[in-house]
Amino acid sequence: MSVFLVGAGPGDPGLITVRGLELIRSCDAIVHDALVSPELVAEAPGDALVVPREGMGQEHVNELLVELGQAGLEVVRLKGGDPFVFGRGAEEALALAEAGLAFEVVPGVSSIAAVPASALVPVTHRGVADAVTIASGRGADGSEPDYDALVAGGGTIVLFMALARLARVADGLVCAGLDPGTPAAVVSRGTLPDQQSATAPLDSIAEAADGLPSPALLVVGDVVAVGEKLRAPATPVVGAAA
Repeated sequence: MSVFLVGAGPGDPGLITVRGLELIRSCDAIVHDALVSPELVAEAPGDALVVPREGMGQEHVNELLVELGQAGLEVVRLKGGDPFVFGRGAEEALALAEAGLAFEVVPGVSSIAAVPASALVPVTHRGVADAVTIASGRGADGSEPDYDALVAGGGTIVLFMALARLARVADGLVCAGLDPGTPAAVVSRGTLPDQQSATAPLDSIAEAADGLPSPALLVVGDVVAVGEKLRAPATPVVGAAA
């Protein structure tokens, strides 16, 4: 094996898989995303080649992985979340396959459930939501999501990369038929020590989340109200000892 596409998880370095950490600790080279925890990058051997992906186009990344793999190095491509969930990991895998290089995909804990869970929002809940629809808040070409399809799916909607156009996304969902009062939450920098979140009805979530830093995830659906109950202070038990 020469190149490993490793998911680093949603942010907290403790959420990487055991397999992923083992590979980092034994690699010859590591190519890492900007949002990957520095603590994980520091786990690479002292003599390993460390290459930040920041400022590098996707084609350049693909070429670099092929070049390092052809040089006979054990390469870890460390990606935020899971390589195959809005991580462009499949593009890198295709480049490696076309070059005849062996590779392995090591799944990571995806932000899909981990980030909402860090804010105590379950993406499914019995009797509330038994389906989850995930999408990007923006297309690669700047296009809008398919709001009709998102609303038609029912259940919980989880949108990546929607923070910068939150008002437009909320309006799009309402225009597609979603109740403006549907509970919504934005979780910013989920699983990290500086995590922040905002909850509000869908038609005012953009205002409530104003100023939150990226990366952030938008969760829309009645499960957000379940999360608010989980975050509420516990009701004291009458007669309980002090």
